[in-house]
Amino acid sequence: MRDPRYDILFTPVRIGPVTAKNRFFQVPHCNGMGHAMPLAHAAMREVKAEGGWAVVSTEECEIHPSGDLTPYVEARLWDDRDIPALALMCDRVHAHGALAALELTHNGPTASNLYSREVLIGPSHQPSKYGYPSQARAMTRHDIREYRRWHREAAIRGKRAGMDIIYVYAAHDLSLAMHFLQRRRNQRSDEYGGSLENRVRLLREVLEDTRDAVGDTCGVALRFATEELLGANGVEISEARDIVAMLAELPDLWDVNVAAWYNDSIPSRFAAEGAQEPFIDFVKKTTSKPVVGVGRFTSPDTMVAQIRRGVLDMIGAARPSIADPFLPRKIEEGRIEDIRECIGCNICVSGDMTTSPIRCTQNPTMGEEWRRDWHPERIAPKRSPRRVLVVGAGPAGLEAARALGQRGYEVNVAEASTELGGRVTREARLPGLAEWARVRDWRIGQINKLANVGVYLDSMLSAQDVLDFGAEHVVLATGCHWRRDGYGRSHGSAIAGFTDNPRVFTPDDLMDGHLPEGRVVVLDDDGFYLSSVVAELLHKQGCEVTWLTPDDQLAPWSMHTLDYRHIRKRIAELGIGTLVSHAVLDYSDTRLTLENVWNHSRIERECDAVVTITARIPNDALHQALLLRGSEWSDAGIQAVRCIGDAEAPGLIAHAVYAGHRYARELEEPETGEVVFKRHFHTARETDLLAGQSD
Repeated sequence: MRDPRYDILFTPVRIGPVTAKNRFFQVPHCNGMGHAMPLAHAAMREVKAEGGWAVVSTEECEIHPSGDLTPYVEARLWDDRDIPALALMCDRVHAHGALAALELTHNGPTASNLYSREVLIGPSHQPSKYGYPSQARAMTRHDIREYRRWHREAAIRGKRAGMDIIYVYAAHDLSLAMHFLQRRRNQRSDEYGGSLENRVRLLREVLEDTRDAVGDTCGVALRFATEELLGANGVEISEARDIVAMLAELPDLWDVNVAAWYNDSIPSRFAAEGAQEPFIDFVKKTTSKPVVGVGRFTSPDTMVAQIRRGVLDMIGAARPSIADPFLPRKIEEGRIEDIRECIGCNICVSGDMTTSPIRCTQNPTMGEEWRRDWHPERIAPKRSPRRVLVVGAGPAGLEAARALGQRGYEVNVAEASTELGGRVTREARLPGLAEWARVRDWRIGQINKLANVGVYLDSMLSAQDVLDFGAEHVVLATGCHWRRDGYGRSHGSAIAGFTDNPRVFTPDDLMDGHLPEGRVVVLDDDGFYLSSVVAELLHKQGCEVTWLTPDDQLAPWSMHTLDYRHIRKRIAELGIGTLVSHAVLDYSDTRLTLENVWNHSRIERECDAVVTITARIPNDALHQALLLRGSEWSDAGIQAVRCIGDAEAPGLIAHAVYAGHRYARELEEPETGEVVFKRHFHTARETDLLAGQSD
């Protein structure tokens, strides 16, 4: 039963000519599937609608080839041939009583046109944003009229596809409508440049065009960034107040946030839930139209507080709707403890950045709704009464146990240490990563509800123990540990002076409480988040820290999760030294010998300790021991032994959770001998599906 405190979240909201059944609004978010994988995209959005979201939006939708976003895979409405893919999504969303929303965009100088090979366009002559060796030409008045026509025609196509809400996009530094607002991009001297009123002119015209074209049956939403956090070089909140006042009643709904994307979807290391409130709380005071905003909302109390205090009318979410598509339904049904809370790691973002289907650390079914027919709440029942022994209670083991328990198997979990969670528990104690413990906490909470799952701490098992246990299926999720010898991507062998050196530390040492002192070099050959976290930890302990990498860039993979700029800013603010493009040749006494990876010149640096973050080794000794005793499995009643997660191949926490979930899904299921997931082949049948001719 729903808690009466949350009743306000389930009152309808009028958006122009349409009505949202509640206040939960899945705002536009990228997913790496878009126009290339329309069946997968539609299935993913459908699950959101089934989970109770009143409005389910697309990602960015390109309106014209001159705004081509390749290599990113977004939605498209270049012409009528693109309508069926979006119509499929609308049908799936409408089947669950939700509204479908379409975010139209032309990204101007922030497009690429790598596929279309059209010339980029922008308010003024300027380089393309993302480093492509090309420039955008300044739009003529004719170009502006054409852009307005393209947008109008795309809106009409969206209406024909079945969309209920059509967006005008002026956010994230990713749309012409916003670029005309920005002084740094708009240096025009005609009626579209100069004064704020002139710079707002195009946005006003596109809003009016959209209302005129589709406003009879579709709500018109304006997605607007109120602050770019760039000072006078960007849209500032003082200017945004005037813009909102100028356009207050023109859209049917305001969707407000901060720009750019790395500030809007800021990782949890750098911002808490509801962090955008100071930048958007003025909007509702300026307009009578409903306002939606985001803040990585997972707590219904925070949601209600934002509504009652007059900050928002609707609770917007991208990442929380990915981590738990059924978040609204769980609140409605009084199952708050079942919410799979977003941890703000932004692995979801990496799908778009790497042109691959979306994935999520918390929700391993995200992106697999169509490909594998995985549902976040439902799973096939067990195939037999056989028992399963799970060795290791890190992210892979806990997820395997939880999902196997949900299927109905009798499961026993043996954890060697005195606490659950494995690497999640350990890493969550590091600076900024506390919310990552939600990966552990949600799974423990679900397991505690299952009478068929037993968990045993302080239970180090030998191969003989496993053979004696009597379980028919054994899954080993025993994790991994960091190498001490310096071997990694850049160092193909052990670094001289590292092995058995008490001055060389690993992240495991630090997480065990063994910290170095004095001058410390953090050697990063991993390239993601951990080195920056370790550097921050050591700085807080009073060490003089230098972050060293053989790469030309610090933490390069963090670009994919929107961490990079925040990491660099944090490191600069703390005064942590950095050195790129240098490999370690030797560590003798307190002298570290480094070599420039390009010209091979050498330098020496005095340091009291090195923390090496290079590669990891699977803790697979138990697996190897069991393989050696394979002839004894049958007599022990064991039918299969599997090694999963970091114990098989170290990776992200998301990889471990996925591995545990996949093991549970596939246990005792028939093998076809073929590729285990569906693919988009654009066959005649798929064309029929897109056209709605068959189901």
